[in-house]
Amino acid sequence: MTRTFDHRNLAMLLLQAREALMGVFRPILKDYSLTEQQWRILRTLDEAPCNELEAGQIAKQSCILSPSLTGVLDRMERDGLICRARPPEDQRKWIVGLTTKSRAMIAQIRPRVDIEYALLEARLGQAALEDLYRQLDTLIEAVPGDAPAPFLWKETGS
Repeated sequence: MTRTFDHRNLAMLLLQAREALMGVFRPILKDYSLTEQQWRILRTLDEAPCNELEAGQIAKQSCILSPSLTGVLDRMERDGLICRARPPEDQRKWIVGLTTKSRAMIAQIRPRVDIEYALLEARLGQAALEDLYRQLDTLIEAVPGDAPAPFLWKETGS
């Protein structure tokens, strides 16, 4: 089979790696009736200063489009997993924070997630896992996510 592209499909490989990794974590999330998006939001907030962020920051950091984020946050607020408030200085924004319920849930989930990461580290080796983190950070920084793609070709019409 001949390849038509000069490079392997890195985006597809990253998706396949994500699916392989999430296959390990989905059963944990299922035990707590959490979706992957909800978990990404909880994890993002858990790692934020004061466990709260502006909704736009959550969308960017958790890779959830703003229109989808709104619905997810509505359901999470209804279920008592997050609280939202408008900052007095800008009533257009929402500040989203963890609740006592979500902090307790994260505390229960954390040991199970940590076990899975320890198993991954045992399979890959600590140095390889740390190198993978560094390389992914470098890739994220090197690829401008918000920049428009350059126009490199021109289609000719008939």
